[in-house]
Amino acid sequence: MRTQKRFTPSVLTRFLRDGRGTGTYADYIPWHRVSRADPSSHGRSHLLIWRDRQRELLSDGEWTGLNFAALLPNVLDLTEQFPLHREDASNELSRWDIRTDDKSYPGTMSIAQMQGIRHPRLKEFDTEEIWTCTTDLLLVLGTNAGQKELLAVSIKQEPIKALSERAKQLLLLEKTYWQLRDVTWLLITPEEYQKSVGLTLRRTAPWGLADPVDKKSIAIAQQVARARPFHPYSDLMADLSDCFGGSSFQPHAQQAFWQAVWQGLIPIDLRRGWRPHLPLQFISSSAFLAQNPIAARRSACL
Repeated sequence: MRTQKRFTPSVLTRFLRDGRGTGTYADYIPWHRVSRADPSSHGRSHLLIWRDRQRELLSDGEWTGLNFAALLPNVLDLTEQFPLHREDASNELSRWDIRTDDKSYPGTMSIAQMQGIRHPRLKEFDTEEIWTCTTDLLLVLGTNAGQKELLAVSIKQEPIKALSERAKQLLLLEKTYWQLRDVTWLLITPEEYQKSVGLTLRRTAPWGLADPVDKKSIAIAQQVARARPFHPYSDLMADLSDCFGGSSFQPHAQQAFWQAVWQGLIPIDLRRGWRPHLPLQFISSSAFLAQNPIAARRSACL
């Protein structure tokens, strides 16, 4: 069981000393971590390996958000618990692209002053420290023009109407921070997607986020799935396993099938239940993308 700790100025000093919030790709270190040495989060925390790095997610909602992000075909990098600059600083994209302009953009302290709100602070005895705000997920996307762009995603497990006025103030601060950098910011709440879709992704994540299978297996999974519309999922897995060499290849069949689904190559209705006897229902590619609030760029309104 994690010990009950609280954030103090000394904790933030340790975060800086440990290099929290620095790096890219496999070398990135989240600002907040699932660690016994860190103050615990209010939700259930999750650790998972994806793209050669342990992902540290502080709630069920963040796990679902990562799953939605992983469905995007043009994700180059994904950083969780990304710290925002307190002082004015350059655009975060410069970490990934040296061609980014060297213009200085407002930090959270300047924005809080502009909006007339109190910036979060920590105090312990006579020591006071400015709090470092974070964005739950920061995605680096490849564009059709061969460039890179950022997409910031904040995730709340409650609808907007259930949030306190202070929580809304801080979300508006975060939204403004990214908008001033010409970065799209999305606020994902349970109202932006169907719960059953999120549950299906969480149940299939062990296969969808596993090490990529070979392209030939993906193509076989597509062919078998397309040839058996409306067949029970269990029958499809049995047939696909036979194509790979027999029942002992079922784990490989599961990975090939769900990775094809997660890549959008087998667009199915993700609202289906988990029971093996239920059939798959194929839908259009556009309808498949519409199930994903990040792909559809749906966002709750503050």
